[in-house]
Amino acid sequence: MDYDAFAIAWEAAWNSHDLDRILGHYAEDVVFRSQKAMRLVGHGELHGKAALCAYWSRALEAQPDLSFIVVDVLHGHGMMVITYRNQRDVLAAETLRFGADGLVVEASACHKP
Repeated sequence: MDYDAFAIAWEAAWNSHDLDRILGHYAEDVVFRSQKAMRLVGHGELHGKAALCAYWSRALEAQPDLSFIVVDVLHGHGMMVITYRNQRDVLAAETLRFGADGLVVEASACHKP
């Protein structure tokens, strides 16, 4: 898998604010973890693309100026880490694990306080 190309497409999808485009990178049964989800939807672990869509829809609505710039891409075995900065210059990282079909099956987001 070309992790660098994935990171470019991931960044472009987020910056488009198009949920279908964003969710196109994720498997139906994806598991997503984030402290920000905890604050926004009451729990930090989301199961399934529908739950992720509901969370990200609220997040995008709350931050209409949301944008990401990829800082670095770390390659692993069937996984990657994307470090990026948001529109407020806050550093964050997402660890993404992929299924055999190249879709994200597990994602964990970490943010600088």
